[in-house]
Amino acid sequence: MRSFFAFFKKELLESARSGKLMILGVLFIAFGIMNPAIAKLTPWMLEIMAEELAESGMSITSVTVDALTSWTQFFKNIPMALIAFVLIYGGIFTREYESGTLLLMLTKGLARYKVLLAKALLLLSLWSLGYFICFGITYAYNAYFWDNSVAKSLIPAVLNWWLFGLWVICLAVLFSTLAKGSSIVLLGTGAGALGAYLLSLLPKLKPYSPASLMESAGLLTGAESADAYVKALIVTVLLCFTFIAVSIPIFNKKEI
Repeated sequence: MRSFFAFFKKELLESARSGKLMILGVLFIAFGIMNPAIAKLTPWMLEIMAEELAESGMSITSVTVDALTSWTQFFKNIPMALIAFVLIYGGIFTREYESGTLLLMLTKGLARYKVLLAKALLLLSLWSLGYFICFGITYAYNAYFWDNSVAKSLIPAVLNWWLFGLWVICLAVLFSTLAKGSSIVLLGTGAGALGAYLLSLLPKLKPYSPASLMESAGLLTGAESADAYVKALIVTVLLCFTFIAVSIPIFNKKEI
């Protein structure tokens, strides 16, 4: 285990030195601030629009914003944060293939499965850290300006989207073992996510599709029950473990 944690630490330090960690931190902090900020500025923006539309004979009624408005914005922005995350770290494996640095470490006795698990753990940890930093900032601002209790089933909704992000990252790890170029990894991950979304459009398959977890915003208003996502949660967790489990033998046989 010592070599595993040593490699994990090396990957973390490399992420910090390359500036990716800072970019990631700024990204999630910005989104965390943006959610309540947009909600807070909505009445002001509508007021400006009302003056312009009044000249055209159209009118806009006053809008009341609360924590629910901000949380709705959270679930609109977090997909962009996930896409940015995958773009930033999509080459975490392929970069090693191209530079040849991974081969050097393997010749020193580092087991391949430890390399894969360390990189996967880093990605999952960074996503979790960034995601919950974004959530914490939004929650704190919402508590200051409004009342978070208006958002029903907030924690299940937040956990659903976090788990979907884990699923996407595990999918990216799988494609990283199959492809040698980051563009293929990104295309494969995007195609997998799109496939899950298309399956969620089918009524019989929607309860099982990981993509249905993206629709968790409905929990905030009480329009949906957390129980409706149990099947999707189970399937998503099983797929996460499956992707990593399948990645190990593929990575062990991969020519580097």
